[in-house]
Amino acid sequence: MDIEAAVLDDLGPRTEVIVVDSLAEAQTLAEDSVHCALLDVDVVGGKTFEVALKLRARGTPFAFVSGSLPSDLPAELRGATFVRKPFHSRDILGFVTSALESGHTATGGTSINLSTGQNQD
Repeated sequence: MDIEAAVLDDLGPRTEVIVVDSLAEAQTLAEDSVHCALLDVDVVGGKTFEVALKLRARGTPFAFVSGSLPSDLPAELRGATFVRKPFHSRDILGFVTSALESGHTATGGTSINLSTGQNQD
């Protein structure tokens, strides 16, 4: 099961999942209002570290979902939530649910930015 399907299956149709495939798309989306973000470390165009720092500065919860190692993160991001690939959908859902319950929800629905490719359950 990929990340998008796992989130939508659990949170339902009021949830908007936005998947981006490149660093440029992720940087643009990081300027928008999203409730949480799942970032792969390595995407087309580079690494998502700057995106993560922007999200942190805005108070947007994010997690890295990556085949990289947590030790590959720069020092200022080493405490970030990190889910290793291959992942289990419960790990992703645990982060997303926690992020949404922490007060970052909107009454009209939820937006989740995914700058990762698809993966397995």
